Amino acid sequence: MSTVGVVMLVHTALDRAEQVARHWTAGGCPVVLHVDGNVPNATYRAFASALADDPLVRFSRRHRCEWGTWGIVAASQSASELMLKEFANVHHVFLASGSCLPLRPVQELIDYLAARPRTDFIESATTADVPWTVGGLDVERFTLRFPFSWKKHRLLFDRYVDLQRKLGMKRKIPAGLVPHMGSQWWCLTRQTLSAILQDPDRAIYDRYFQKVWIPDESYYQTLVRQYSGNIESRSLTLSKFDFQGKPHIFYDDHLQLLRRSDCFVARKIWPRAGRLYQAFLTDQAGAMKRTEPNPGKIDRIFAKAVERRTRGRQGLYMQSRVPRHGAENGITSNPYSIFQGFAELFEDFEPWLARATGTRVHGHLFAPERVEFADGQVLLNGALTDNPKTRDYNADSFLTNLIWNTRGERQCFQFGPGDNQEINWLVARDPNAQVSVISGAWAVPLFKSNRNFADLRKEAARLQRIESEHLTVLRSHYTKARVRIWTMAEFIEAPMEPIQTIVDEIGLLQQRRLSEAPTMLDLDGFGQFLQNLKNQGMHPYLMGDFPVEQGPVNMPKPPRKPYLVR
Repeated sequence: MSTVGVVMLVHTALDRAEQVARHWTAGGCPVVLHVDGNVPNATYRAFASALADDPLVRFSRRHRCEWGTWGIVAASQSASELMLKEFANVHHVFLASGSCLPLRPVQELIDYLAARPRTDFIESATTADVPWTVGGLDVERFTLRFPFSWKKHRLLFDRYVDLQRKLGMKRKIPAGLVPHMGSQWWCLTRQTLSAILQDPDRAIYDRYFQKVWIPDESYYQTLVRQYSGNIESRSLTLSKFDFQGKPHIFYDDHLQLLRRSDCFVARKIWPRAGRLYQAFLTDQAGAMKRTEPNPGKIDRIFAKAVERRTRGRQGLYMQSRVPRHGAENGITSNPYSIFQGFAELFEDFEPWLARATGTRVHGHLFAPERVEFADGQVLLNGALTDNPKTRDYNADSFLTNLIWNTRGERQCFQFGPGDNQEINWLVARDPNAQVSVISGAWAVPLFKSNRNFADLRKEAARLQRIESEHLTVLRSHYTKARVRIWTMAEFIEAPMEPIQTIVDEIGLLQQRRLSEAPTMLDLDGFGQFLQNLKNQGMHPYLMGDFPVEQGPVNMPKPPRKPYLVR
């Protein structure tokens, strides 16, 4: 009765390799084991002795194997030749490693391949069609020589590659061969594999591929095109790699993930993942459903893992993954609102906004004297303190940490030209920021103060210059924040309309009714104050066209049936 032969390349965790080998033979599959020549002889003899009682187990001639070198191909050649010689009833040969784990009953794999007696399962694509190569060597791995180990002699490896490029040295590919690449783990028919191993020109091919980089991913993948009449360019082994080209390792908590793949075999399995070995090697009834292998079903999970590894969580900054400027995965993690000029124009604006929106409303978080957290707090989530020196050590990080530590809760805070301006560009580039500015409102506290006019003029000039620079940033073509800017003169003409728009845009989860309007400060005489500044040589232009005789501004009363704020 025909069956499937398994070639296992083993170099570590020999106890697990023994367990898996017995599982294969218990299902009727002969196994040929190649043990890496780097394994001590005493360890090898003990391993061979442990499996000596199994009539379906053989051990092939040993080779020293190292990643990226010819030894791995030589090991698979020796083991495959022994398999074909010793077991005449084998119709397919399945290449596996010691860290591979069968996920489905062995008989299902035998039946699956018996129904496809002429099909070779091997990933085989031309270099132009391979998107997964890492390190810049695709076509060059076939045209340059690689006599040095990439892992052991990296400096020699890199310098010899550079030398060949400078001298224009190129190897000649054997006639008739078109280089192909793919996964190392294949399953070939007896006819195809024997044709490769018994090819009259094998010595030529072997000499050529001995100096190819990572030949185990190209030797069989190229030569199979010479003999196979029916290739399915895919591997029956589930093997996933991260963005650096390193294989993912499966642990006990990947049990359900592996079940969903419907694949016959998976690698690499952590040797101590006892739950996986227990589930898939002993529970034959519940191991897997009879269905077509479909590793694509879990590709979405791996894609998310790669994205999390390379980009991190949106708006999270940490010492192990500080992103390059402009390459962040989102500047902040949550929407937030900045109000500039509102607290200066309205009485008790912060408590009013908190009542109207249900959000946490802070004062001036970047004020020079202290961080004005909501409700007078001195410590906020994530051990953020109200100490301005700690905040100003890295103002950008202070803001991004505040948003991250309070994610799920919208933050609102006040800002102005008297505050630390280091966050201007970060806020402007942040799509999560909602910035509302009443330009020139900083002059209201000066108007209400009892300072010498010469000092007022000097301070007004300083604040106007700072705010002007800030507005230039907010109007930049790099800005991605949601920005609204009004001059003070145009804002007070119809203040409830922009306030309604801002509050509505915050987008509360629960519907609330606005039952009160904020109270605007008495601006009687403010126009004359601005004119006095002009008369003293300072031109206050950010307020807009504010008349000299500006009378009291009356806020409209809320309607009898309060309008709805989402």
